[in-house]
Amino acid sequence: TIMAELWRAVYEIVWAKSFWLPGNYTWDDLKNKDDGIYHPQTIDLLVPVYLSFVVYLVRFLLDRCVFGPLGHSFGLKHAVKKVTPNPILESSFKQKRSPSNEAIQALSKQTDLSIRQVERWFRIRRNQDRTPVFKKFLESAWRCLFYFVIFWYGVYLHLDKTWFYDTASAWKGWPHQNVTDDVYWYYMVEGAFYISLLFSLFTDNKRKDFTQMVVHHVATLLLMGLSWISNFVRVGTLVLVVHDAVDSWMEAAKVAKYIGYDKACEILFFIFMVVWVLTRMIIFPFRIIRSTLFDALEALNDPTVGYLTMYSVYNILLCTLQVLHIIWFYYICLIASDAFRGQMQKDSRSSLESASESEGGKSQEGIENNISHSRSEKESAINSLNGVIRARPKNTS
Repeated sequence: TIMAELWRAVYEIVWAKSFWLPGNYTWDDLKNKDDGIYHPQTIDLLVPVYLSFVVYLVRFLLDRCVFGPLGHSFGLKHAVKKVTPNPILESSFKQKRSPSNEAIQALSKQTDLSIRQVERWFRIRRNQDRTPVFKKFLESAWRCLFYFVIFWYGVYLHLDKTWFYDTASAWKGWPHQNVTDDVYWYYMVEGAFYISLLFSLFTDNKRKDFTQMVVHHVATLLLMGLSWISNFVRVGTLVLVVHDAVDSWMEAAKVAKYIGYDKACEILFFIFMVVWVLTRMIIFPFRIIRSTLFDALEALNDPTVGYLTMYSVYNILLCTLQVLHIIWFYYICLIASDAFRGQMQKDSRSSLESASESEGGKSQEGIENNISHSRSEKESAINSLNGVIRARPKNTS
């Protein structure tokens, strides 16, 4: 009985209608009735959990039947070359992954290996801990396909939705807004995908940004869950479409990089930057966040403390997301700047090498001409001398 009372108290705090709903509404008002309006239900959040296993199975089959053979056709290898076990070198590796020249010479004497063999052992050992390119290719290919498909499906389902063209209409009639079947499954599949990504972080090779990705996926699922419960689904679909528009281009650029198509990677990365600016630096803050900040207050007109608290929480989360967009874009610009400078240096070196080869060719040609000219002059002098000798009168005496 004590546990039941405690559970009831926690339940009332978590699902307090003063936080989730306008002042004159209760949870009973949002139960589905035979009035043609489907209200999002809390129990619906179990659907993406079950569906995530289906999404994970689809990814597994695509990896085995499509992406894997495709990666092998481009020469990517699944296996990673491993070093011959050596306790002395392994102990040194744990202390320092890239030892100095003096340390390598000392290890060479301890292990009776040549310096070249020790250097090669450390190089292979470092690569052994890295995620294989083949594995990265599989991950990026799957995400590229999913983001591409889900983005265009999101665009298609929004073509007949008024809030796609006028964000203010996303708030009209709230919370009694009907969730159509296409929007319902769009939300469920998106949620299932992010749950599957969260699972895959623990089954795939551990990434350097493991903690950041866990936080990102959990935050995304939290936002989707909260927006579903409070029936902010319309603006939630807009947020999903805006974000999906960018990700497929980034994953496509990664795929091109992994299979060695550097030029295609540069083109795709440039498109990614353009789409990022349009969607996450312009549309998201100036259309979606502006709507959640101003259109929501004007349309709902509910000054109760509970609603204003929920309103503040959602907008803080969305504005935080926009701050992350700005930070990520800064790093994207740094990557693009480094790549541009590297290309400029490469082009400069190529130009210098071409000029050097051209000047070298001209110098060689000049030397050969001088030698040929000297030979001609020498032959001419000899011929002249022979003529003089032949023309000199013989001694008769």
